[in-house]
Amino acid sequence: MKLNGTWPLAAAVVLCAATASLVAQNPTPAPKKNPLLKLVEPWPEPAVLEARRTEAVRRPLFQQTEPLSFTLAADFKLINKDRNPESAARYPGVITLTDPRGRERTLHVRLSPRGHLRRMARTCGFVPLRLEFVAEETAGTPFEGQTNLKLGTHCQDDKAFDQYVLREQLAYALLNFVTPQSFRARLARATYVDAKNGKTVAARYAIFIEHENDVARRLGGRIVELPRLTFKDVDAAALNNMMLFNYMIGNTDFSLYTLHNVRVVQDRERTLFTVPYDFDLSGFVRPPYAIPDRRLGIRTVQDRLYRGPCQSAEELDKVAAAFRAKRTEMVAAIDTAKDMDAAGQSAAKDYLESFFRAIAQPSAIKRSLVDGCKPNPTM
Repeated sequence: MKLNGTWPLAAAVVLCAATASLVAQNPTPAPKKNPLLKLVEPWPEPAVLEARRTEAVRRPLFQQTEPLSFTLAADFKLINKDRNPESAARYPGVITLTDPRGRERTLHVRLSPRGHLRRMARTCGFVPLRLEFVAEETAGTPFEGQTNLKLGTHCQDDKAFDQYVLREQLAYALLNFVTPQSFRARLARATYVDAKNGKTVAARYAIFIEHENDVARRLGGRIVELPRLTFKDVDAAALNNMMLFNYMIGNTDFSLYTLHNVRVVQDRERTLFTVPYDFDLSGFVRPPYAIPDRRLGIRTVQDRLYRGPCQSAEELDKVAAAFRAKRTEMVAAIDTAKDMDAAGQSAAKDYLESFFRAIAQPSAIKRSLVDGCKPNPTM
């Protein structure tokens, strides 16, 4: 079977039958556990934590940087009708890809739409997805060790939207340069096939986003759900990195207080680290649906706004030093970004360079980050 070939009739029949009998349901979600219970759970021994860290670091999906090509067959008409954020429906799908040994592999997955803004029909014609894997099938494939993953999709079947996917994946990579307290993201080349008729629905770039539990394991900790956090509750260094990174890419679509696009990792010493994700509404990515919250007082997502704790220029200069040290690598990442068009590369570099001018020295930092800072400990 070829990745971009016709979907076999037998497989289509089986998949359609599964769709009809198993998935057009909306089961009641299980009641949520009290998030505070996580804080008092006992910790594994250090050797166990180290083994988990090593395993997470070595996940095959994130050992390569070239786009991962795969075909995903499912009933996308049904999936793209599921716009209710409260829906718990799961839909069957089949991934076909070539493993590292050159063998064609077939993986059965369950799919569910996810997100909020991008799940709305007026925003995207093709929803972002979550993929759940069968553990026994993933051995020897790039998905070995994965239970489920978020897949950032192309939103609209238009070549221009490939550029937004490429820029968002690059945003993840830029944060990886500065700190390990960040999600890894693997670029992919997805061919979506209609399971009923075997026709290609779309062939676009996509992003696999690292599972949050693996992020926590790499940091020697665990994910905790603690809304209503304030700046003083979390590690200052991680918070400063997150805030300056969001300023760098022109991202204001996050909240520590509500845990919107922020995950919190707790380590064995009970320190809380902030890890941001989901950067499509930033000035760096700037898709057509990106509009800033009017309460922030900025007109476009390309207008940067520092939303971190107010500090002196000297204190923020220490944070900025880590970013300045990675300037060459960041610019090079844009220059070598595969399939990003020339106009997009030029705009991305200009936007990044304007950030580096804003943090070049304490006097510039004072103008950019200090003078207009508004105390907001809940963010």
